[in-house]
Amino acid sequence: MAHRWTNDLTRDDVTPYKDYLNRRQLMAGMTGLGLAGLVGTGSAAAATDLTPTSYEDITSYNNFYEFGTGKGDPATYAHLLNTQDWSIQIDGLVDRPGDYKFDDVMKEMTVEERIYRFRCVEAWSMVVPWNGFELKDLLDLAGVQSEAKYVAFETLYRPTEMVGQRLPTLNWPYVEGLRLDEAMNPLTIMATGIYDKPIPNQNGAPLRLVVPWKYGFKSIKSVVRITLTDYEPPTSWNQAGPREYGFYSNVNPEVDHPRWSQATERLIGGGVFAKRQDTLMFNGYEEEVAGLYEGMDLQRNF
Repeated sequence: MAHRWTNDLTRDDVTPYKDYLNRRQLMAGMTGLGLAGLVGTGSAAAATDLTPTSYEDITSYNNFYEFGTGKGDPATYAHLLNTQDWSIQIDGLVDRPGDYKFDDVMKEMTVEERIYRFRCVEAWSMVVPWNGFELKDLLDLAGVQSEAKYVAFETLYRPTEMVGQRLPTLNWPYVEGLRLDEAMNPLTIMATGIYDKPIPNQNGAPLRLVVPWKYGFKSIKSVVRITLTDYEPPTSWNQAGPREYGFYSNVNPEVDHPRWSQATERLIGGGVFAKRQDTLMFNGYEEEVAGLYEGMDLQRNF
């Protein structure tokens, strides 16, 4: 599969996986699978002075309100979620609507490793080595119709297992959306793993969206439905706070959150005195995605 980006993040920038695999084993596995060069992009990695954080932080410092609002809640409660026999309903403006079984989808997809920056709207960041496939390939499997302009996503609603859904924190189930051209961009993936392991429940098992130039809440977790539409779909955080969370939610150091600056970010893993670094436009993926927003007012379309 051809890709239209360059490599500027390396294993030196990645949160280490020392508790499960040592670095040599991991790199050997990547080389054997032909994955070593398939990493995230951006033009300023050398200048960001990324500080590796621990694997424990990637899997324990999470926002996944379906399991609670605390950063440790997902790791504490996500084991309750049963991900067996998972399927994804794909409907709307597609040629082949239906329930797509996760195992069947995986047989059709090309899974790659993508090392991407991850930037939360709360102004903290990580670097995560995802395993996954391009969302475009899944949409092509369903057959996108010409009238489609947007892609809507929905998270599983199962409050018996997702204990945070028992509270009215958000209007459940969690929903998100992208413009079709954003969804079809080769950087946009559906992640199924981290560090060559199945993605943990607290990180969005078994299937989550990853859009690396947008704030993390756009990357909806535990997806069970994808709908192609001709109108902009509602999104959970925009519904909860339209003044604070826009539909686009692109990482932009020049557009502050109403309650805090987005000019810098805190790297997870540095403790109380963690070093802050400048936030990169589009999270460092400006060269690849800025053209999607040419002519748009990014202050208004935040």
